[in-house]
Amino acid sequence: MPLLTGGGRTKTLLNGISGVARDGEILAVLGASGSGKSTLIDALANRISKGSLKGNITLNDEVVESRVLKSISAYVMQHDLLFPMLTVEETLMFAAEFRLPRTMSKSKKRTRVQALIDQLGLRNATETVIGDEGHRGVSGGERRRVSIGVDIIHDPIILFLDEPTSGLDSTSAFMIVKALQRIAQSGSIVIMSIHQPSYRILGLLDRLIILSNGQTVYTGLPTNLSLYFSEFGYPIPEKENKTEFALDLIWELEGSPEGTKSLIEFNKKWQSKNSELVRLCSSLKEAISVSISKGKLVSTSTAMVPRFANSFWKEILVLSNRSILNSRRMPELFVTRLVAVLVTGFILATMFWQLDNSPKGIQERLGFFAFIMSTTFYACTDTLPVLLHERYIFMRETAYNSYQRSSYVVSNALVVLPGLILLSFAFTTITFWAIGLNGGFSGFLYYLLIIFASFWSGSSLVTFLSGIIPHLMLGYPIVVAILACFLLFSGFFINRDRIPAYWIWFHYLSVIKYPYEAVLHNEFDNSTECFMRGIQLFDDTPLVTIPNAMKVRLLQSFSDVLGTKITSSTCFSRGVDILRNQGITDLSKWDCLFITLAWGFFFRILFYFSLLFGSKNKRT
Repeated sequence: MPLLTGGGRTKTLLNGISGVARDGEILAVLGASGSGKSTLIDALANRISKGSLKGNITLNDEVVESRVLKSISAYVMQHDLLFPMLTVEETLMFAAEFRLPRTMSKSKKRTRVQALIDQLGLRNATETVIGDEGHRGVSGGERRRVSIGVDIIHDPIILFLDEPTSGLDSTSAFMIVKALQRIAQSGSIVIMSIHQPSYRILGLLDRLIILSNGQTVYTGLPTNLSLYFSEFGYPIPEKENKTEFALDLIWELEGSPEGTKSLIEFNKKWQSKNSELVRLCSSLKEAISVSISKGKLVSTSTAMVPRFANSFWKEILVLSNRSILNSRRMPELFVTRLVAVLVTGFILATMFWQLDNSPKGIQERLGFFAFIMSTTFYACTDTLPVLLHERYIFMRETAYNSYQRSSYVVSNALVVLPGLILLSFAFTTITFWAIGLNGGFSGFLYYLLIIFASFWSGSSLVTFLSGIIPHLMLGYPIVVAILACFLLFSGFFINRDRIPAYWIWFHYLSVIKYPYEAVLHNEFDNSTECFMRGIQLFDDTPLVTIPNAMKVRLLQSFSDVLGTKITSSTCFSRGVDILRNQGITDLSKWDCLFITLAWGFFFRILFYFSLLFGSKNKRT
């Protein structure tokens, strides 16, 4: 099995590996770090992209389709990816809703969950939440067993595990393998990688494959290890841990000039002398049917299982219920956002208290609107850590068709809506009346709508970016940089008419442009409201400090020169003039509102495609 590397070169990571895995048994793949353990497990589980893997994966000497392998198998990752505030029972119950057939009743699904809890030895932790760094929950060993349970809820025929005992103490590791033994004895084939099993764990394993640099140095029963190495010329001391001795010896050989070549050749001779006769069913389909008849693949009567267990709308309902339940038990996340919005709104309301319609008031309004539009977008970035964590859970669950990507995207959008509405209402209520914005009640309603549209668009943008950003440390700088560019080209710092032609395209791509122009329309789109009258003409000039009487005489002089009567009540600037001076003439306020909402839907669509093409969950 050569794997492609950069520049078109190939590097053989797995070569000439053979072994036997039977139902009712555990096959463990051993080896030092870099020996190819995880690569072998990923290759067998079809988790390596086609462009990187050369060779075929066969079951019962038949090439198996990816769809069929997904249906009959399960893969447990090395890292536990679970919702922290769900209990053990709830976590497994949601897994049952996703994976078990839609024809299966709720009571039967619950029965399957209870049986699995007993099989995994989780009865005492049934009502305990999973927990995370900030919330106390189950132990590390129990968390790992829950991860296994999530992936085997449908009772698969084949179970792949990548180092399930990694990071656990000896007792927890033993309990994990003991649970895997019960799973195997129920009729499953269990294939796992393990770094260095203890003496007690070795007693639970049925077959071993020991690797060195991608090649087999031992295949067979654990009980034959002593005889094997004795015949090779390195007898294992009586009180020595067999696998520790074997791995230490392999490490020494790898450091020698000839490497493990002699041991690899000896293994080939040993296998030819001690080979087993493997009897296969007449076909893969027959073998699957036999396993199903024994109770594997819960409630599946034929080998041709449906691709997804539930309908599109049922998937949305289950996903939404799970997300709401998890979020409801972490109220501090939303409360923190709400408090931040309330505090920001209070500061703005007291800072811009009851703005007047003077030229200075106009400039203060423009600054206020630019600030709140950028703030609504920046306020959405605090959801990035949660979204990145959920994306990894999504990758694990969709790898075996728990639900459709489209269902997840729709559910994610629906779940955030109530929170966005509440944030919008809180911010709008605090700032609109206190600052003295124009438009009355209808203006208030439109202001509420555009604030909500801004939160919706910002939330969608961050959600999309979470689908393409691999790490949180990269996430915040990228999001902040993108929003800063959007603000720069929104039209506040430089009018549209003065933006260089080679940058004007970015002005129209700026998501902040449209809500910013919308609130300006809502405030100034009034041909009767006056924002500069009489002597206010001098407010932004060096003549602002001269006495008002002198200003009146200057207006009279202007009247004589221009031949038009100008008094202290003459209006020089109305709302439409301000909009024209700001270069806001091409879109109406309703156009801006609809475009802002449309940006939110567009980012959700991009999020779907990022999940479709960027979350394959396969190695390259």
